[in-house]
Amino acid sequence: MHVLILGTRGIPGNHGGFETFAEDLSLFLRARNHEVTVYCQVYSQEEAGEDTWNGVRRISIPTKRGAIGTIMFDWEATWHSSFEKGTILTLGYNTGVFNFLYKLRGIPNLMNMDGLEWRRKKWSRLERAWLWLNERAGAMAATHLVADHPEIGVHLMRHTSPEKITVIPYGARVVRSAPVSLIREYGLNSKEYYLLIARPEPENSILEIVSAFSRCRMEPRLVVLGAYDVEQNNYHRRVIDAAGSRVLFLGSIYDRERVKALRFHAKAYFHGHTVGGTNPSLVESLAAGNGIIAHDNIFNRWVAGPEAKYFRSVHDLADVLDSLESEPAQLLAMEVGSEKRHHELFEQDDVLAAYEQLLLKVSRGG
Repeated sequence: MHVLILGTRGIPGNHGGFETFAEDLSLFLRARNHEVTVYCQVYSQEEAGEDTWNGVRRISIPTKRGAIGTIMFDWEATWHSSFEKGTILTLGYNTGVFNFLYKLRGIPNLMNMDGLEWRRKKWSRLERAWLWLNERAGAMAATHLVADHPEIGVHLMRHTSPEKITVIPYGARVVRSAPVSLIREYGLNSKEYYLLIARPEPENSILEIVSAFSRCRMEPRLVVLGAYDVEQNNYHRRVIDAAGSRVLFLGSIYDRERVKALRFHAKAYFHGHTVGGTNPSLVESLAAGNGIIAHDNIFNRWVAGPEAKYFRSVHDLADVLDSLESEPAQLLAMEVGSEKRHHELFEQDDVLAAYEQLLLKVSRGG
C-alpha cells in the first residue's frame, strides 16, 4: 500500500500534534513495508523538491507564510497527490473542499476530522464560516472519516452516515523514565513543579490557570510551554501580567526528549482545552503517568478519566490546588488513574495499527 499524507507542515514533527502524529505513523507504516509520502510546507525555493527521510518520501512545496500560504500549500499538495497512485490520508479539514478532486477522480481518501476548529474564539466570523463549510465539505468528499473522540463522531453524523465514521483517538508510548538532568537545565527539580503545555489561546484556559496558580500560596512552580508575544498579542500580555513570581515561561520547546522529561518529572499536568476532541498533549501526559487537572467538559472527561481533577473557573481551580497541596496523597491515585486510562485506550501501537487497518480497508474500496 502507498499512503500519501497531507494536511501537516511536514516531518520530522516540530510544530504540533498533527506533525508528531504524521511522523510516528509514517515510521510505523514504513516498518510494516508500506510506501509513504508526506507533503511538507517550506518557505523558500531552495527547500523545494523531493527527498527521503528515514525511508519516507518527502515532497516539499514552498509557500508564503500565513493563512493564504497554507491554503495554497494544501491546494498544490492536493493537486500533486491526485496524480499519484495510492491512498490519501488528509489530517484536518481546513481545506476540505479541495478533497472533492479525489472524489471526482475516484481516489480513496481517509480524512482525520480533528476537533471543532470553527468554534475557536480566535477566528473571525468569516474564518469560522470558512472552517464550518470545509468541515461539511470534507465530510461529504472523503471516502471515510476518522473521529479522534466519540463526541466528534456523534457531531459528524450531522454531515454523513455513521457507517462512514471510525473513532480512533491519538496514542502515545509509555514514559517510564527520563533524565533529571534535562529539567535541571531549567533550574527545576523532580515533582516540584506543575506543567502546562498549550498554544496561548483563550479557549485553552491559559489565563485562568495562570491566575488561579498565582493566587495560591504554595512552594511548587508552574512551568508554561508556548510562544508568547506580548508586543503583538493582547491575550498573551494579559497572561504574562497575571503571572506571579513562581510561574516560569520556557517558550516553545520541540525537542521531544526534553518535553518528555518535563512531563515525566512534573507534579501534575494542567489541561485547559475547551474545544473538542482528543488532544495529543493530554494523551502524552497520561502516558507519562501525570496526575491530570483538566477543564471540565465532555471531551476531557472521556480522555482523562474519573481519577483526574476538573475545574470550570478560576475559583474551582484554586480549590483543587489547595486540596492537592494539603493532601498530596491524592496525586498518587491521580497518577495511577492516568496510567490505567492510557493503557485502556491510548497505547500508541494499537492506535497506529488501527490506522493501518482502516487505510487498507479504504484502499481496497471497503
